[in-house]
Amino acid sequence: MGDLLELTARAETTHFWFRGFRMYIAPAIEEIVAGRRDLRLIDCGCGTGYNMKTLLLPYGRAFGFDLVPDGVRRARSVGRPLVRADIQKIPFKSESFDIATSFDVVQSVPDDRAALREMARVLKPGGHVVLNMTAMDIMRGDHSDVWGELRRYTPERVTPILTAAGLEPVKISYLFGSLLPMMLSVRTVQKMLRAFREPKGDSDLAVPSPPVNGVLTALVTAEAMLARSVRIPFGSSLMVVAKKQS
Repeated sequence: MGDLLELTARAETTHFWFRGFRMYIAPAIEEIVAGRRDLRLIDCGCGTGYNMKTLLLPYGRAFGFDLVPDGVRRARSVGRPLVRADIQKIPFKSESFDIATSFDVVQSVPDDRAALREMARVLKPGGHVVLNMTAMDIMRGDHSDVWGELRRYTPERVTPILTAAGLEPVKISYLFGSLLPMMLSVRTVQKMLRAFREPKGDSDLAVPSPPVNGVLTALVTAEAMLARSVRIPFGSSLMVVAKKQS
């Protein structure tokens, strides 16, 4: 896992996928924040800490935790309060935060319902969760195996889990629909080769050549802007915004 976090740290500032991800998530958080800068925010499964630094810290006091010791060590470099903990048992008091985020974590948690209940528990009444989750079972590939992915989601699959946790869905949207044909081709080849080699999850973290990375970044940028007014009907990821019921 340490090697994967190292590759992530190298890729997440420039790789088209990470840049596109932030272009989706940042406006969603900005809409919730509504101009405030005094919030308490927590990133559940903070990984390298980069998302906590860039997406949460501008809006108030940002906290984070991760189950992997190397993740906690890396994330501490951003200078924020961090602990080692499990999202299924968050070590913070109930009703402590205005926003709780979790990016590409819940799909690898044994009990996703417990994870969302815990995120709801630490939220203040009217607080929000913002999630990014893997989507569409057909998109499973090497990356899924290496990162311990247990499931993928659709809007229909995640909605009852949110509701059971006391969270009201505000927005559920597919991401990266524009890249789906390319990504599906890669996943299909990976599945065909499984009988002959071990899964290699690091290939998804390799930054393409500058021209290719630039074109793909432009593509996901256009999609992210379009998605503010048009519903994307499919994609490899699912963004969820939900509000804690009073």
